[in-house]
Amino acid sequence: MTQTPATPPPAVQATPEMAAAPDPERAAASPATAPEVHLGAASTAASLPGRWIAAGAAVLAALSAAALVLAWNTQQRVKSFEAELVRRQQDSAGLATEARTLAHQAEVTAREAAARLALLEARVAETSMQRTQLEELIQSLARSRDENVLADVEAAIRVALQQAAITGSAEPLVLTLKHADERLARYNQPRLERVRRAVAQDLERTRTAGVTDITMLTIRLDEVIRQVDELPLLAAPERRAAAAAAARDAPRASAPASAAAAPERPASDAGWSERLDRTWRHFAEQLWSEVKDLVRVTRIEQPEAMLVAPEQAFFLRENLKLRLLNARLALLSRQFDAAQSDLRDAQAALDRYFDRSSRRVVTASDTVRQVMGQARLVNTPRPDATLAAIAAASAGR
Repeated sequence: MTQTPATPPPAVQATPEMAAAPDPERAAASPATAPEVHLGAASTAASLPGRWIAAGAAVLAALSAAALVLAWNTQQRVKSFEAELVRRQQDSAGLATEARTLAHQAEVTAREAAARLALLEARVAETSMQRTQLEELIQSLARSRDENVLADVEAAIRVALQQAAITGSAEPLVLTLKHADERLARYNQPRLERVRRAVAQDLERTRTAGVTDITMLTIRLDEVIRQVDELPLLAAPERRAAAAAAARDAPRASAPASAAAAPERPASDAGWSERLDRTWRHFAEQLWSEVKDLVRVTRIEQPEAMLVAPEQAFFLRENLKLRLLNARLALLSRQFDAAQSDLRDAQAALDRYFDRSSRRVVTASDTVRQVMGQARLVNTPRPDATLAAIAAASAGR
């Protein structure tokens, strides 16, 4: 800022009034110098406006300098603030990059930690299972001998119950109870006496219970099935006639044999009348046999059985076999109602279409009737007393 030079103040002219009014104080102080003081005051009064202007100019110059300094200072501070902002922005970008890197590392670490945690949980579960098994093993090893015996007997009885339910026979249960009784008798412990009495009670009750023997019944049915092809039918009279002829020829065959065994007499000894009589008698017997075969009198109670054609006899026997086979399968599958129905049909076929005078037919019919009487559902008795006694002994009561 430039400063303008100060103009000299104009000369002050002394007026008559200013000269006529002197300063009383100055006049009193120095009467002799009054004219000189009057001239100095006049010059001072003339220089006052110039001083004020110079002072104002100086103040303005100072304010302008201060404003310039303040503006420069402010500009420097703004520049420093901008530099600081740029630096902080760069720092923030670096920190954000570092934060993203750390976040990715933290995510990877979290995944690894989750995988390790799952592995640790699996190992803990496996360890828990092994601990449980170890505890059970320790408990089983810590059992007393009596408890082991009771546990073995109970397990054997339950297995025997399952076998009896599958086979339909009480024999596995009887054998298991006998073995359990013998084993308890060898230990001879007072604590096991109650269990032994219960075993004996259940063994006696199982023996006395009537249980269906499926194996024997199936064997009998197999025998009847094998004999079906040999059973004579009512509609096949030739077989019965052949049987009657064989029965008649038996004495005749024995007679010539006895005659041959006797010493042969000479022809001269046998008279012609005896030979003629024997020949005539033999001819009469043959003639009478032929006449009896021509006419037969039979009591027919079931006409449909006598009217079975020879080609239908095959299907009749095969149907009877199928009935017996169905009954056998029903017995093996424990379907006693179906077995009873098939056996009733087979029995009806034997009574209706087959010759009841034949011994083989009677035997087959009796066998089927026996199987039908024994093929019934019989529940195997449960050894509840033994199981209850074992549970009480195991609990220590």
